[in-house]
Amino acid sequence: MKYEAISVTDLNKYIKDKIASDEGLNNVLVKGEISNFKNHYTGHLYFTLKDENSLIKCIMFKSSAVNLKFMPKDGMKVMVFGTVSVFERDGVYQIYCKAMQEDGMGSLYTAYEELKAKLEKEGLFSASHKKQIPKMPKCIGVLTSNTGSVIRDIINVSTRRNPNVYIKLLPVPVQGEGACLKIAEAIKTMNEKKLADVIIIARGGGSLEDLWPFNEEIVARAIYDSELPVISAVGHETDFTIADFVADLRAPTPSAAAELAVPNVAEVILKLNSYTNRYKLALKKKIEFMRLRYEKCMNRRAFKEPMQMINEKYILVDMKVKAIQNSITNIYKDKKSKAMNLISKLDALSPLKTLTRGYSIVTSIEGKVVKSVKELKVDNEIELRFCDGKTKAKII
Repeated sequence: MKYEAISVTDLNKYIKDKIASDEGLNNVLVKGEISNFKNHYTGHLYFTLKDENSLIKCIMFKSSAVNLKFMPKDGMKVMVFGTVSVFERDGVYQIYCKAMQEDGMGSLYTAYEELKAKLEKEGLFSASHKKQIPKMPKCIGVLTSNTGSVIRDIINVSTRRNPNVYIKLLPVPVQGEGACLKIAEAIKTMNEKKLADVIIIARGGGSLEDLWPFNEEIVARAIYDSELPVISAVGHETDFTIADFVADLRAPTPSAAAELAVPNVAEVILKLNSYTNRYKLALKKKIEFMRLRYEKCMNRRAFKEPMQMINEKYILVDMKVKAIQNSITNIYKDKKSKAMNLISKLDALSPLKTLTRGYSIVTSIEGKVVKSVKELKVDNEIELRFCDGKTKAKII
């Protein structure tokens, strides 16, 4: 049988016509979770609708989008009403949405975002309120189901890292109605009775509905009010709950929570040994340094010849004393020389010096020097002073 080749365009057009002729695809109501959402600047909405196993591309034109009462977001569970058709250019089929409404899970997502914004505004997520996880806790309090792999994983990891750690399990329901109350009550009990050094709140993965107890406000406030540090390990690594944001530490999985709460004893011992070796080496270096410093000090002259410095000071004192004596002697000689010079000058000017040359001084009996002959009268007694003595005379 001979086939005639057709173009890709013809094939896509044929498929589009086939789908368009199917009444069941002309008006469909499909529910799923939004992902890869894009609000185009033209007003058209592009997104993918998915469930656990499949996905389908969707588009909602601006003419239909203006009627929406909410803005779609990634993660929202919605129901869309529209027509399935083929986009010929790309050869893909997609839902052309005419209407959209939030599904039950979509309402949960909205409630999640609203509560998250509220608690964040109140400061429940603030890093300043978060407590430090103990370095070496003796007891780990675990709030989770007493069945399942979560508690076994925590026990296995904890005991492998530290065989001496004690684990206290306080069983709580981790999903379903009333679970949030039980979880909050268990947190309060752990604190009131001081049952542990740190609390791990854990459960395995699940849908947003399954994880919802950990998105309740009562649980968030119980974690915030806890005096004991709280590690949140709810769901898988990609799951985030309100409890994760309020907790003092968030772990991606329950096993990771055990690793964060319980230190590896082998690593601690290795680190302690390393510190011990470093301290020994540092002490050895310190002793060697002090020994060298001691030897250096002892080799100084002050220790080897302690009197040498004193003797040198004695010599210095003697030199200073001698210098002072020489200075006094020089000053004395200088002053003496000046005095002798002045005495010589004074002696040269002394009237007594004139007497040695044959002169004499005439004075009255009262001792008044006679300067003129007019001062004398006949029979006046006078006194004559020579260089070698005195004698009396009478004027005739």
